[in-house]
Amino acid sequence: MNIHIKKGIIFFLLFAFPLIGNAQIDGGIKFAKLLGWLETYYVDTVDINKLTDRAIIELLQKLDPHSSYATKEEVDELNEPLKGNFEGVGITFSIFRDTIMVLNPMMGGPSDKAGIKAGDRIIKIDNQDFVGKGIKSDDVYSKLRGKKGSTVVLTVRRKSAPDLLSFTVTRDRIPIHSVEASYKATNGVGYIKISRFSSNTIPEFREALAKLKKQNVNSLILDLGGNGGGFLDVAVSLADEFLDKQKLILYTQGNHNPKKEYITSGKGNFEKGKLVVIIDESSASASEIFAGAVQDWDRGILVGRRTFGKGLVQRPLMFPDGSMVRLTIARYYTPTGRLIQKSYRNGYQDYSKDLMRRVNNGELTNESKNHFDDTVKYYTLEKKRVVYGGGGIMPDVFVSVDTSSYKKEIRSIISRGVVNRFVIDYIDKNRETLSKKYKSFDSFNDKFPGEEPLFDAFYALYKNENPQKELLLSDDAQKYLLTVIKAYIARDLWGNSEFYQVFNQTEEEFTTALQVLENWQSYLTKLHLK
Repeated sequence: MNIHIKKGIIFFLLFAFPLIGNAQIDGGIKFAKLLGWLETYYVDTVDINKLTDRAIIELLQKLDPHSSYATKEEVDELNEPLKGNFEGVGITFSIFRDTIMVLNPMMGGPSDKAGIKAGDRIIKIDNQDFVGKGIKSDDVYSKLRGKKGSTVVLTVRRKSAPDLLSFTVTRDRIPIHSVEASYKATNGVGYIKISRFSSNTIPEFREALAKLKKQNVNSLILDLGGNGGGFLDVAVSLADEFLDKQKLILYTQGNHNPKKEYITSGKGNFEKGKLVVIIDESSASASEIFAGAVQDWDRGILVGRRTFGKGLVQRPLMFPDGSMVRLTIARYYTPTGRLIQKSYRNGYQDYSKDLMRRVNNGELTNESKNHFDDTVKYYTLEKKRVVYGGGGIMPDVFVSVDTSSYKKEIRSIISRGVVNRFVIDYIDKNRETLSKKYKSFDSFNDKFPGEEPLFDAFYALYKNENPQKELLLSDDAQKYLLTVIKAYIARDLWGNSEFYQVFNQTEEEFTTALQVLENWQSYLTKLHLK
């Protein structure tokens, strides 16, 4: 970027801050002058762009932990999942034994239409060899993604074909789903997991809910565990699905942004059914807005652990080169007036260590260890229960993070990619047999693995990769491992909903949510919700 444009950016940034006075304007002039001197006089070559970017980042971190700067490339990457789509060929893949293996072509997507099948190995892309050590996922993405309407030639090896096959795939818009899973959990109980609040969340949620209602679902588990947030208006729209008319969902307020209230329309699709919301320490921002509204109006029961505590509103401000500042302009408040944002008075570095501090303090394993900076009591709007502000939303029913030693061991194995490699290899060898034996997911879920020596097969692969290491697992650990493997197989054969339908059987947040719904009246009494 031209040095004069950079100077203009610095002036724009410095003059944009509402608290900057005359002395600080002089500081901005000084900085612009310094850039000129560096370019003209400095002893070595200086990358002015990098220096300026670093200065912007440091300046913003002095303000609050969520005002931030992003380069043009980072802006594109950040926006993609929130836009809810990208343009490409529509496959999920894994690099397996130095080859790109197609795990699943998206049904009705470009690759599916062209004839690509699960299990195909991509050998060439646009007639150039694309196999061997050194292939990285980012390289594959850069080759397969592209402008809608453009084409790419994929040459694949297929087990059932003697020769290589070539397919011309026309790229198209590929949805990024924010409703990651939905299924009927038990009689009358549905489960929906939302991974982010993006532009397609509400239509996806409504579609999932409509399907569940057709299955006579009248109670819902809404899983926001690990949901880091997204668009404010989407969180508002989701809350509107559950609250009746003329109810305050949240309000925002800042020195230069007058109080703005968000009110329900009364046109929600699930205003009466039983509701349990799963939250945890990674649920943030839009997730906290939704959870706070549900709790403040006594609309449902929150299960899990205290949320992250991100309650600052950012406004994107674009620079001429496509880079962006996300500047904090207001704060989020729940309907009772609770501030969601946790304290950042000790600076950015201290703030960034908060989660580890919570772990060390025992807050994720012991409900009584959770303390609130704001000791003011707030009262829910229907049942007048006491709740606290001061950072994050505390659930009504606390679920300790799972510290079982056997689960830690299995998760360590998972993190090393052993389970994923085993599942890919297992499905590659048994896809046709599995498809014939299990005509539906329900059949698979009921009967698999049955008498099949699944653990022995996994153990063989593990020992092949770790010849010096024994794998001594308790019965509980082995059972958990087999459930995880089964969930991964279900995902590759069917999809994410089937993955969670298997995997959730091992997760205490989910089993607690089910328990709450099954004992609804006793929990209402216990939590003073009657």
